[in-house]
Amino acid sequence: MITSNVSSYNPGPFLLVGIPGLEHFHVWIGIPFCVIYIIAVVGNCILIYLITVERSLHEPMFFFLSMLAMTDLILSTDGVPKTLSIFWMGAREITFPGCLTQMFFLHYSFVLDSAILMAMAFDRYVAICSPLRYATILTPKTIVKIAVGISFRSFCIILPVVFLLTRLPFCRTRIIPHTYCEHIGVARLACADISINIWYGFCVPIMTVISDVVLIAVSYTLILCAVFRLPSRDARQKALGTCGSHVCVILMFYTPAFFSILAHRFGHNVSLTFHIMFANLYIVIPPAMNPIVYGVKTKQIREKVILLFSVKSIDG
Repeated sequence: MITSNVSSYNPGPFLLVGIPGLEHFHVWIGIPFCVIYIIAVVGNCILIYLITVERSLHEPMFFFLSMLAMTDLILSTDGVPKTLSIFWMGAREITFPGCLTQMFFLHYSFVLDSAILMAMAFDRYVAICSPLRYATILTPKTIVKIAVGISFRSFCIILPVVFLLTRLPFCRTRIIPHTYCEHIGVARLACADISINIWYGFCVPIMTVISDVVLIAVSYTLILCAVFRLPSRDARQKALGTCGSHVCVILMFYTPAFFSILAHRFGHNVSLTFHIMFANLYIVIPPAMNPIVYGVKTKQIREKVILLFSVKSIDG
């Protein structure tokens, strides 16, 4: 009995099912996932490379963009390779420490992505509402402080989730009906009360993200007020143009995120297959689309990408 108790607090490996109900199509589903993941990795790596080597891109906005690209790489790489190994090789087993690690980085990168978007909104607010003070407000020292602050905040929000899971005994099934480990999905396998996990896992990260959304909304309200006070139409269009790519990325990030969270929490009539498929698309599509959006809509990046590939084609 003692041995059984000890082993329940030190669980063996879990089994990830994949997408329930679509097991026979896993091989085919893996193909578009792999293609989109490659696009995400290549696109974000190009973005990070350009921002690192091009001195003209050494500005606060592009520093935050490089942070977003790195976080997107963590988000997609933490989930997609394991998903593909389930789809193509049937490698469903994952150790408990491996499960905790995957869960931590998935949730951490989500909360950090939200914080980075908030920091980028603040950057646009300063650039448009106080352009003459932009360089004095967003100094390199201030930018580093913001980066460290939002990274540490995200770490502190998600770390307790790991300890909330390690305290639970797992004496029931170890089969997870998902392609990756996420907090509540793992907690539901425990043979103990998980009300703390449910409330912390839902309330704290969501309230943090909602506070980010509110601050972003306030920033853009002030930006719009400042833009519509500009005397010329060209000046208004130019000011709004600098925000276009950021607004697109915000919508791509928050719209499916809130839909997925609310559907997971309250959508009891939504099929599990839909939940899992949507959750998988969420960790791969925004990371793939973000560099494309910034590459198309941001003139400085678009020019550098064209230059990079034109030079390579000439060298070839």
